[in-house]
Amino acid sequence: MKILLTGANGYIGMRLLPQLLEDGHDVVCTVRDESRFSVAPEIRSQIEVLEIDFLQEVIPKKIPKDIDAAYFLIHSMSASTKDFSDMEAKTARNFNKYMSQTLVKQVIYLSGIVNEDKLSRHLESRKNVENILYKGPFALTVLRAGIIVGSGSSSFEIIRDLCEKLPVMVTPKWVLTKTQPIAIRDIIIFLVGVLGNEETYDDSFDIAGPDVLSYKDMLEQYAEVRGFKNYIFTVPVMTPKLSSYWLYFVTSTSYKLAMNLVDSMKIEVIAKDRRLQELLNIRTHTYREAIDLAFKKIEQNLVISSWKDSMISGRFRKGLEKYIQVPQYGVLTDKQKIAVDDPQEVLDNIWKIGGDNGWYYGNWLWKVRGFLDKLSGGVGLRRGRTHPDRMFAGDSLDFWRVLLADREARRLLLFAEMKLPGEAWLEFKIEKNILYQTATFRPRGLKGRLYWYSLLPFHYFIFGGMIRNIAKTPTNGS
Repeated sequence: MKILLTGANGYIGMRLLPQLLEDGHDVVCTVRDESRFSVAPEIRSQIEVLEIDFLQEVIPKKIPKDIDAAYFLIHSMSASTKDFSDMEAKTARNFNKYMSQTLVKQVIYLSGIVNEDKLSRHLESRKNVENILYKGPFALTVLRAGIIVGSGSSSFEIIRDLCEKLPVMVTPKWVLTKTQPIAIRDIIIFLVGVLGNEETYDDSFDIAGPDVLSYKDMLEQYAEVRGFKNYIFTVPVMTPKLSSYWLYFVTSTSYKLAMNLVDSMKIEVIAKDRRLQELLNIRTHTYREAIDLAFKKIEQNLVISSWKDSMISGRFRKGLEKYIQVPQYGVLTDKQKIAVDDPQEVLDNIWKIGGDNGWYYGNWLWKVRGFLDKLSGGVGLRRGRTHPDRMFAGDSLDFWRVLLADREARRLLLFAEMKLPGEAWLEFKIEKNILYQTATFRPRGLKGRLYWYSLLPFHYFIFGGMIRNIAKTPTNGS
């Protein structure tokens, strides 16, 4: 089948794409910014990629006419705290217009469980999108899922952050709300299982794991699986705004996402429909099994997608390419260079920078800077990195965004997403047997210049120590 995959560079899309290819389908992917579509070359060679922003006016004949089926995996919950509902509705309407130009037979939409009379703004928006898609010129299959548990998913990473960092938690009362989590592996099985299955046409199904748990239960079971004890105390007085700030400061989530998550966490999300499990003969994994599966992926360095790599986890929405050309004028720079014995090993060191591996020198200073950034409303260091030794353009890397990661050219270019009175780049480049490290800062007014010069003493130690340690290999004495 020829399949259109929207949201191909999102958390679900990145997991679904390899499975569709393995099943022998021709896949056309749509992304808003092709330059940050982070897939391995062997996958990229098998697919067609279209750059489409479904919030913009529909472009005639942009999508191939001979599409058989499509996945609608677009959402805007993390992009805004106010108007994401309007954005999602407009996206769905434009999607229908695009599909009217094709021969598509089935559209598969991943939504949320909407069984309560009173819904959160997020779930209300999801239901509205569903209603809009039902008006499209195709058979619609809707999969309504609860919290998704898997390596790199926002919910899993938030639970992980809370449990690993806070052995004692004073939590809002919404942690007592019931939910029904589902493993990411099961999500993919359902998404693939309904493809071309006419028994699922023009119908909506709840999908969930076997466990009905409160968020407190999920936190406690996570701790048990990981082999430690946590203590959770609930208080009735924490407002939604305070709850959002609590999530934002403790975890790696953005404030916008925290606000929308808190709003959703007050609503029970429990499946009342097992028709699809029975139809497809699928046994879903328990919550504990989902955690085990997630950590097996992490331990094997097989995390292929993370919500943190989304542009909404940082400062930018689109257009990384305009920052790839580092400015030469009106900037302040720190330039370092050092001879290296083994360029390939040094390149490997560069590709492991950040995340759990740290920044090779003065890691505590980087952590302090990340903490200060978090206090000022920035992204901080908690995003880490998706994979310990692989990078693609568009990936998040602590409080940096990867602009260029070219191993063949031996060049890595990062752009700062921390709160700054200006714009900052960090570049590593190996030419022959010389490693070049350049920090570039384009200040915004006097405040920007004062900021740079106030940090010069730290730059002297941090950047000098960093390049020396990156250059170390077994052959030169490390």
